[in-house]
Amino acid sequence: MSTFNIPQRVNEPIKNYIKGSIERSEVEETYHSMFNSKIDIPLFIGNDKILTSKRQNISPPHEIKKIVGTFSLSEPDHIEKAIESCLNVKESWTNTPWEERAAIFLKAAELIAGPYRSKINAATMIGQSKNIFQAEIDAACEFIDFLKFNIIYMSEIYDEQPITVGKVSNKLEYRPLEGFVYAITPFNFTAIGGNLCASPALMGNTVLWKPSDHQVYSAKVIMDIFEEAGLPKGVINMVTGDPEMITKVALENSNLSGVHFTGSTFVFKKLWESIGKNINLYKDYPRIVGETGGKDFIISHPSADTDIVSTAIIRGGFEFQGQKCSAASRIYLPKSKSDEIIKKLQEQIKDIKMGSPIDFENFMTAVIHKKSFEKIVNYIKNAQNDKNVEIICGGNYDNSKGYFISPTLILTSDPNYTTMKEEIFGPVVTIYIYEDKMWKETLDLIDKTSQYALTGAVISSNQESIDFALKKLRYSAGNFYINDKPSGAVVGQQPFGGSRASGTNDKAGSKLNLLRWVSPRLIKENFNPPKDYPYPHMN
Repeated sequence: MSTFNIPQRVNEPIKNYIKGSIERSEVEETYHSMFNSKIDIPLFIGNDKILTSKRQNISPPHEIKKIVGTFSLSEPDHIEKAIESCLNVKESWTNTPWEERAAIFLKAAELIAGPYRSKINAATMIGQSKNIFQAEIDAACEFIDFLKFNIIYMSEIYDEQPITVGKVSNKLEYRPLEGFVYAITPFNFTAIGGNLCASPALMGNTVLWKPSDHQVYSAKVIMDIFEEAGLPKGVINMVTGDPEMITKVALENSNLSGVHFTGSTFVFKKLWESIGKNINLYKDYPRIVGETGGKDFIISHPSADTDIVSTAIIRGGFEFQGQKCSAASRIYLPKSKSDEIIKKLQEQIKDIKMGSPIDFENFMTAVIHKKSFEKIVNYIKNAQNDKNVEIICGGNYDNSKGYFISPTLILTSDPNYTTMKEEIFGPVVTIYIYEDKMWKETLDLIDKTSQYALTGAVISSNQESIDFALKKLRYSAGNFYINDKPSGAVVGQQPFGGSRASGTNDKAGSKLNLLRWVSPRLIKENFNPPKDYPYPHMN
């Protein structure tokens, strides 16, 4: 084959979708075409695309009475066949030169950047209720960046070799894992769905992929892109349906070699527990990689600029309706600035428009599904009925057309109040006011309040306070932000992940993550082997 050129370290430019732009017209046209038609999504198992007799409707969260398609529901034998497909193509895919594997995923990135951009964005807008900016930075830009930067990281991994001394050759072979990888992905990021199955596959693994029921629309587009890019059938097998059944079959297979997961902490712990119970079944010790929940913080120092603080809270807390594991949901304000910051927040929140993602003036849309809506509303109702807290903005909700919840601010005098500790995954942000002189003690409070350690931010114009916070909150966040919101990590710039109950911190979008999908083999070749056993000191 011709020489493969490694992609440059450049992030995909974000399109603005301003009025009159070509990209805006394209995505509007694509959205309406997809919204007003119906799609039936099959299982992707080896060479087959299987439409099952049992299917589930797909309805946009912002227009729940509208049915835009169906997706197939797997039976246990489908999962067995998908795993068999993984194993059948494993040897040929493993033996495919890395340049050829890389070329396929680079082609996928080019397809997303070009002819599939409006389609994958529109699918994300319809199925996951993301506004165009949230869809663009996720489904287009971040996914492209994952695919391209992973190729760069893969080449760097392969280049890392031991030294050769004298007449001995030493080589590390970065073998893919021996069995199959099970990828379980969430609804909230199309790019995560694509990356969690693509990154192990890039390293030579074959993958069983279970996307969220609420991301299946864009997942289908991802599979179409991989197919057009030339990915051999069976390298990634996409199955949908009952997650407990699919997981049970996958985790009870002796060939399980890894789990790539993003989702809730509760589910991840259950996965880990199940793998532990089944450990004697497996041929190897499965790699377990997970990025889970967060209770992400912003602490404002008394020296912080009010506009910077309020903007970080609104963008960090309410973009995509707070449905990000990195969303800011607990805020610590100094008493001296609290009235000013809260007033600014209330003024800005009143201007926020909410509705369908096809109306580009809407900053927020609907939350993902009924269960999520009811969970978030329950937190709001509890706050409304609790005399110890106050809802100072928002608190409204309506599911007559879609699952809409207004951006909500809760003020509490209890730093351990429920909404300061539990992940809500919705547009609810809680504020605690601390005495200025208790700045250092408040950092201790932040560290101990939550089980999570995903993201956090300190906003300050005082360098000494920033340096102190960095040390004090060393283990409180895997991604730490200074004078910015605690969300919006960019591939190649801010490798993402946290520890404690937030996951294994393997940093998606970095070399660290790809290393989890290989099992190195050292090959030593001696060109001048000894011909007798005695060593010199024995003479």
